[in-house]
Amino acid sequence: MTTHDILQRGLYYEEFELDARYLHRPGRTATEADNVLFTTLTMNTQALHLDAAFADAQDPFRARLMNSMWTLSTMVGSSVAQLTQGTLVAQLGFGDVAFPHPLFAGDTLYTESVVTDKRLSSSRPGQGIVTIAHTGRNQDGTVVATAVRSVLVHCLPERTTS
Repeated sequence: MTTHDILQRGLYYEEFELDARYLHRPGRTATEADNVLFTTLTMNTQALHLDAAFADAQDPFRARLMNSMWTLSTMVGSSVAQLTQGTLVAQLGFGDVAFPHPLFAGDTLYTESVVTDKRLSSSRPGQGIVTIAHTGRNQDGTVVATAVRSVLVHCLPERTTS
């Protein structure tokens, strides 16, 4: 017999821990299909993503690169279930986005997030602003992407007793 249900969700404002590192698993192995689909859906005609003959002739990587926006989207997306699923009000913005090393088809992207700041909203009672630094690494631990984002999340709901 079950005593209560537990719904998977993100964290409420009060549950975010400053300087804690949240590891988002499983990782996501990038495929050529991911690259071509994302690149064409977003109308990005960059040959480094679509044209193997062209990319293979280009220094220094001599291979097609995963679209960096796919890397960013997947990195942030992998944090949703653990951090913001069902508790997010709005994504407020991104800053300090960098891609220090390329990701290639066949690489696996692992993401970690650190909460660097949080404060209650002064204009939206019951909500708070959380700043999260995301880091994406490939299977070798090489940093392939970083980004800082600010999100508006709900505070814990008021509990009433009957």
